[in-house]
Amino acid sequence: MRHRSVCDLMTPAAVSVQRGTTFKEIARLLDEFGITAVPVVDENGCPTGVVSEADLLHRHDTGNTAADLMSHPAITAAPGWSAVRAARVMEKHKIKRLPVVDSEGRLIGVLSRSDLLQLFLRRDHAIQEEILEDVLTHTLRLSPSSLTVEVADGVVTLSGTVPRRSLVPVVLRLCRSVDGVVDVIDRLGHEQDDMADDVRMDTRQQQKKV
Repeated sequence: MRHRSVCDLMTPAAVSVQRGTTFKEIARLLDEFGITAVPVVDENGCPTGVVSEADLLHRHDTGNTAADLMSHPAITAAPGWSAVRAARVMEKHKIKRLPVVDSEGRLIGVLSRSDLLQLFLRRDHAIQEEILEDVLTHTLRLSPSSLTVEVADGVVTLSGTVPRRSLVPVVLRLCRSVDGVVDVIDRLGHEQDDMADDVRMDTRQQQKKV
């Protein structure tokens, strides 16, 4: 399975400003491009901070340039990060956008919360196809003919039979990790209850020790 990464979801060629950009020019850019924040870059194109609408609205008499107004240091993401990692960083720092930088720290794009929401706008057919082909057939080596995968608005319903009971939680976990899956409904059966066999074996071992 290939999870989409930050570079797949980000907006490339992000709008940015210099440290000396004025309050009025920043406000104009936010309005023109319909964005809520803009990275502030140095002479090498590396983000040093971010100016948001909140920074503009709550400014005090500290100055009139991006360098005066910005929140810093800039919290950035790498293009190879997973969407989950980026979302966790946003949540941890209570921010809505992450400047994305290359290996030399230069700005190459911006990832926003709305970009992350694209994961959950995947078509149901694409999710179903990935589960059938990547999860069940290629990863778990299960016969797709013994299982039924239905997807409606990102909710996956699994039914059918797997060879062993211990496979059920594995199937559920891998399906939940597929991009765009909102929830998984388990209606799976099993041919062999190998978990019960393990319990009986543990019981025998305990009895021998006694």
